[in-house]
Amino acid sequence: MNAKAPQAQTVGWTELDHKAVDTVRVLAADAVERVGNGHPGTAISLAPAAYLLYQNVLRHDPADPHWLGRDRFILSAGHSSLTQYIQLYLAGFGLELEDIAALRTWGSKTPGHPEYKHTEGVEITTGPLGQGLASAVGFAMAARRERGLLDPESPAGESPFDHHVYVIASDGDLQEGVTSEASSIAGTQKLGNLIVLWDDNHISIEGDTEIAFTEDVLKRYEAYGWHVQFVDWTAGADGYVEDVDALHAAIEAAKAVTDRPSFIGLRTIIAWPSPTKQNTHGSHGSKLGTDEVRGLKEALGFDAEKTFDVAPEVIEHTRKALERGAQAQAEWAPRFEAWRAANPDRAALLDRLRAGELPTGWADALPTFPAGKAVATRAASGEVLSALADVLPELWGGSADLAGSNNTTMKGQPSFLPPERSTHEFSGDEFGRTLHFGIREHAMGSILSGIVLHGLTRAYGGTFFTFSDYMRGAVRLAALMGVPAIYVWTHDSIGLGEDGPTHQPVEHLTAVRAIPGLAVVRPADANETAAAWKATLERTDGPVGLILTRQNVPTFPRGEDGFAGAEGVARGAYVLLESSTPTPEVILIGTGSEVQLAVAARETLEAAGVGTRVVSAPCLEWFAEQDDAYREQVLPAAVRARVSVEAGIALSWHKIVGDAGRSVSLEHYGASAAYETLYEEFGITADAVVAAAHESIAAASGDAAPSATGSTPTESGTGDQL
Repeated sequence: MNAKAPQAQTVGWTELDHKAVDTVRVLAADAVERVGNGHPGTAISLAPAAYLLYQNVLRHDPADPHWLGRDRFILSAGHSSLTQYIQLYLAGFGLELEDIAALRTWGSKTPGHPEYKHTEGVEITTGPLGQGLASAVGFAMAARRERGLLDPESPAGESPFDHHVYVIASDGDLQEGVTSEASSIAGTQKLGNLIVLWDDNHISIEGDTEIAFTEDVLKRYEAYGWHVQFVDWTAGADGYVEDVDALHAAIEAAKAVTDRPSFIGLRTIIAWPSPTKQNTHGSHGSKLGTDEVRGLKEALGFDAEKTFDVAPEVIEHTRKALERGAQAQAEWAPRFEAWRAANPDRAALLDRLRAGELPTGWADALPTFPAGKAVATRAASGEVLSALADVLPELWGGSADLAGSNNTTMKGQPSFLPPERSTHEFSGDEFGRTLHFGIREHAMGSILSGIVLHGLTRAYGGTFFTFSDYMRGAVRLAALMGVPAIYVWTHDSIGLGEDGPTHQPVEHLTAVRAIPGLAVVRPADANETAAAWKATLERTDGPVGLILTRQNVPTFPRGEDGFAGAEGVARGAYVLLESSTPTPEVILIGTGSEVQLAVAARETLEAAGVGTRVVSAPCLEWFAEQDDAYREQVLPAAVRARVSVEAGIALSWHKIVGDAGRSVSLEHYGASAAYETLYEEFGITADAVVAAAHESIAAASGDAAPSATGSTPTESGTGDQL
């Protein structure tokens, strides 16, 4: 391990640079003091490191924050948002002094944690610790995959698409398990374009990290396969010395290492040089207080009576970043134009990807599945992915060690990995397509967000639905950001059978539907699965979870025997089978593998003279987006007799079925047995749907009292739900 500070190189900072760094410190103190809450300490002590990155290291253009050739910066320590906001202000990204003063207030451009699409220059929403660093691995992977799509022949470092991904991470980031998962993947992938700066200040909210965080982090990262360096600002003979030259030398050394990700430990003292709160948790998540801010300003030679005091010569100096950015882009442009001229087909692909457009006629590649053959929707999904491989080069993904079960491997496509990592099961190269996340669901979720946020490709990742719990933090952030990542969640119910209740999701459909901005799509058969993929790929406003079966389900005769086509999937719910009566007496609503039960129940009810409509509702979120007229067309308000059928808890359905409705559901954990046995024993059957339909018809007509609020399983396993 290279744990020694590298030979110093002169950065060449002037007095104005040092004054600018000190200005950062007092602005951070003032901003938190004004709003009364926040995290000043790290922003104060990391001021020189952040300034070094933004003014001397990052290749970026503040006037064009979305420049294709830019480096990416991710503040994984998102609680220290001022670390980034003040640099964006100084460099000219669009923030001004009043924005810094408006920190954490309503309508400001400077919310408590950095937010994607809210503040120019912020590449990703961070704050939940670990997510930024984990997603940065996705950024770095995406950069390599995009390079392979657009410019694989250029020598390393000579392509207009080569750039670095920089991260500032905190002690808290490294304690969260998601960073361990993602950092392990990064080492395996040899992501030489990823550089992480760890602020090793030994402080968290509960004080000295000695009480909970004692491993040798540098050795841990060495074991992951990273290039490791350490810069200690506390080790100087004259006390604490912010040796910016040493840090700059470490960054330059990291940039020179192209076969491994780089990790730089930077030992700092939080809130240095504040007089009494440096090196204390009191500066971590609270304002410093009037006296402490005064003392800090006096120590730095600032007028203690002034707030948000920025000398004109300082902002004039730091805004030269705009000139440097324009120059960097001017130097890059000829290489980019030469590439375009030499690669017209790839340039056309780039233009399409940047526009977020799908190729003309791409959906013609989607397979159509014949009726009469039962197919698991996970298997249908695998066929869809393989069929799309040639027409959508931007689509790529894999699984958390469950590729054979999730059916996430496109046939004939190489793996994304260093070629020496190839095995007899999976061979590939650094520009490959099939992702192997290992048994790391949380990192997979974060990495998918990073890949998509990088800008040009669309990624998916698979695991068993019950293990979506492990990725929930990443999924929630993707939904918050509106990132169109795709989750392939298979083995979606007790239908997975003998593996038993540990692997059988019961509450999960309701749990993931509770995430605002996440579309949960549970197709009923193979053709709905193809339609679900089509609708998913045509949407770019947020993540989608595809919920797929392990067991075979019937493929309905689309366009025959009264069955509708599958195009209604895009609208979330549609009439699959119409009632024999002008107005149905009861509507049966199902998702996934339980739609077949509604179809069978309709046959029984219609034979008994009960006009019955079957609605397939693969995505309640998409259905909720439809206009009132369409929703009324599918679920007319006048038809109060309704039954939902889904092999999970019924909590999602009370608004759909209404006060007279019933839900055939599962309100308890499953068991280990053949899936046919489980459905029968737990009362998730066509007969149960028929019985619930009669109950609902009686309730709607006033012949029976409405059931009690809540979902109460009957002896047959049916849950009554208002």
